[in-house]
Amino acid sequence: MTQLEALQAALAGEHAAMYGVGVAGGKLSGARFKAATDCYEQHRDNRDHLSALVVAAGETPVAAEPAYDLPQAVTNAATAAALVLLIERRVAAVYGDLVEAAEQPAVRAFAIESLLAAASAQVAWGSAPVAFPGAV
Repeated sequence: MTQLEALQAALAGEHAAMYGVGVAGGKLSGARFKAATDCYEQHRDNRDHLSALVVAAGETPVAAEPAYDLPQAVTNAATAAALVLLIERRVAAVYGDLVEAAEQPAVRAFAIESLLAAASAQVAWGSAPVAFPGAV
């Protein structure tokens, strides 16, 4: 996988993450809603940064889909939290690929920071820490 392919894959992952976290947020309240809002904002910032990196490479950023199939029904706070956890696991995987494919130090640093953020988010949403976040 090239750096550009990995950037586009990470961007597609961020589009999907924003959609899923937005859906999950609708079933959350209080501190969990605030955490989902913060999570959404982080994914939005990452999306914007990835888009800028793709444009800087002279390519057109992959567009978001109008909607995404969710891997599970979101019917209450528990299923919403489980969805956010799954999203963070999937995002970690695309950032793991970007770490591996990165050719530029700034891209690799961004990928590592994003991978670490996704790993921290996984713990915050109920996962046990893992030795190699992003490894599939």
